[in-house]
Amino acid sequence: MKPLFSTVLTFLFLHCNFAQANAGFQSPESVVRNVYAFYGAGSVELSGGLPRDEDTARNFFDAGLQPAWLAIKSPPYDFFVQSPSWKLGSVSLAITLKQFDRTYVAATFINHDKPVSLNFIVVKGSDGWVIYDVESAHDSLRAFLQQLKN
Repeated sequence: MKPLFSTVLTFLFLHCNFAQANAGFQSPESVVRNVYAFYGAGSVELSGGLPRDEDTARNFFDAGLQPAWLAIKSPPYDFFVQSPSWKLGSVSLAITLKQFDRTYVAATFINHDKPVSLNFIVVKGSDGWVIYDVESAHDSLRAFLQQLKN
């Protein structure tokens, strides 16, 4: 009886953790870390930038940003790396501000020998942490997508 109970308990533990993993990102930093996981060297699916499909939009962006992300299929450059191509150095993350329902996560890295700094504004949704907006020195992701849409 004890081995059966242990097996059932293990199954429930794994099942619950798997369900949580599919429910959204568990921390503000994990949203940003998972964005940049799509910009690594290696397999095509992990180095082609953040995909523009419904699952990605739902998992990464708040409801207001999802349609804008899906509407633009071929932007002139990738906002998350501030360039049409990339060869990223290590990405450093730091929470810079927690304000009401928003958390600001600074991401800094080198792309093709050029320093890049972005400020991710993430919010806690019903499914976990998602991106509300991303700010560069000159623009925001929302404004960038809106400009391309018009």
